[in-house]
Amino acid sequence: MAKVGFVGLGNMGFPMAKNLKNAGHDVLGFDVSDAARSAAQSEDMKVSDQLGAIAADADIVITMLPNGEISKSVASELLSQMPNGSLLIDCSTIDVASAKTVHQMAADAGKLCLDAPVSGGVGGASAGTLTFMVGGSDDAFAKGSDVLDIMGQKAVHCGDGGAGQSAKICNNMLLAISMIGTCEAFAMAEKLGLDQDKLFDVVSTSSGSCWSVNTYCPVPDVGPKSPSDNNYQPGFAASLMNKDLNLAMEAAKDADAQTPLGAHAAALYKAMVDQGHGDLDFSAMINLLGDLK
Repeated sequence: MAKVGFVGLGNMGFPMAKNLKNAGHDVLGFDVSDAARSAAQSEDMKVSDQLGAIAADADIVITMLPNGEISKSVASELLSQMPNGSLLIDCSTIDVASAKTVHQMAADAGKLCLDAPVSGGVGGASAGTLTFMVGGSDDAFAKGSDVLDIMGQKAVHCGDGGAGQSAKICNNMLLAISMIGTCEAFAMAEKLGLDQDKLFDVVSTSSGSCWSVNTYCPVPDVGPKSPSDNNYQPGFAASLMNKDLNLAMEAAKDADAQTPLGAHAAALYKAMVDQGHGDLDFSAMINLLGDLK
């Protein structure tokens, strides 16, 4: 069993760390929040109030942090404390350029590194069914595979450093576009007087079939259970989709990639957040389309 340091014990990080602990790994956690550390301690997890303390003897350090600037700052402190040959896995969703910077920092410090953003939300973190999109060397991926397999159901090695973040933002840009299209179709069907269940039966087995329809339908009581059946309490909040789309648009600009639908999706989710609906699930777009300009 590995000695694992875990930085970021929030809604995603804590259940991920807990799954590693329950699997027998020696986990020591850290969070800047006193409340998060106390909550983790109440679940019998070892925590420290010093960031550097979790790195000194760790085989692997995992981070789950809000943005690229924080990831770089935390990585700088951790890498100086971690043993040579140990592995830093950043599971944060951050910009590609920052992810590549962290990889270079790790290489300069004689450490291995993976960028490994996740898909699956809080439910997937709790159930250990996340999907990891992973960037880094073959050696780093081999060293991290065991802990990734415990925290998730699938880890895809997408390429060199930064490739995990690239895959994540491409995926979520597509998800935003498909959800908006799904919302438009079901909203139009309602105005046409078409039964929503009938439309679901058609689309879910026809050429319009997609995850946003089949698994995460934005219409209450249509299809499998989803946030729409719980007043749009978030499985994936609109504010997080807005963040990921901003990252996608930044990467598209840097790469000179043409993303007209991605840009329009980004504008719509920005308007949704600006109007105070960022704490709703991103599928709540269906109730706001007419109000977003």
